[in-house]
Amino acid sequence: MATITPFEKPGIRGFLHRPESGANGDGLVLTHGAGGNAASPLLAAAADAFTASGFTVLRCDLPFRQKRPRGPPSPAAAAADRAGLRSVVEAMRALVSGRVVLGGVSYGGRQATILAADEPRIAAALLFSYPLHPPGRPEQLRTEHFSRVRLPGLFVQGTRDPFGSPEELRRAVAAIPAPTRIIAIDGAGHELRRGGFDLSAVVAALRDLADGGGGRCAPPPTGPLSSKRVT
Repeated sequence: MATITPFEKPGIRGFLHRPESGANGDGLVLTHGAGGNAASPLLAAAADAFTASGFTVLRCDLPFRQKRPRGPPSPAAAAADRAGLRSVVEAMRALVSGRVVLGGVSYGGRQATILAADEPRIAAALLFSYPLHPPGRPEQLRTEHFSRVRLPGLFVQGTRDPFGSPEELRRAVAAIPAPTRIIAIDGAGHELRRGGFDLSAVVAALRDLADGGGGRCAPPPTGPLSSKRVT
């Protein structure tokens, strides 16, 4: 069980999940995609799964979403959104004694990886539905920063995601000079079934990566979820 409370500080807005017992001292920051917000079902489901495993989780609205309730961010918003994420990471460091993991969905995950490339104190990155390229334009890769990402990364990607398939992602993450894993959600699109899949396998894979298990390949989960390690 967890306690969930609104969390607000200057420039930060979201929901804080704290385990009622069994806290492991680690924290997870989660943010949303271009069309969503901190209340998205996928973020809520992920926060519940990680809190059940002992993480303190803060799911937050990016600055562009704090300014208006709907609509995608403008290209000029990206730098401010990364600065907002940096502030949330600092807020999480004040709440936990252990490691801080940064994660996000689609646009939020992309901004998280760009920030992670320049922020060595983040322990690992968790990326749901990474927007590898615009739909129908696989040549326009959004990976120019991957060679600077030197922390473990877990990518959770639907096999029918028009922004990039797990196989496309597998080739792209070869540029990351750190352990990475891809968990493919069979039959899922960019919305990743709104969190309706086995998130416990995601928790286990992230903990293994953060604990230095990048050189080992975990057994694939049963059911419609498959996992592969990429180095």
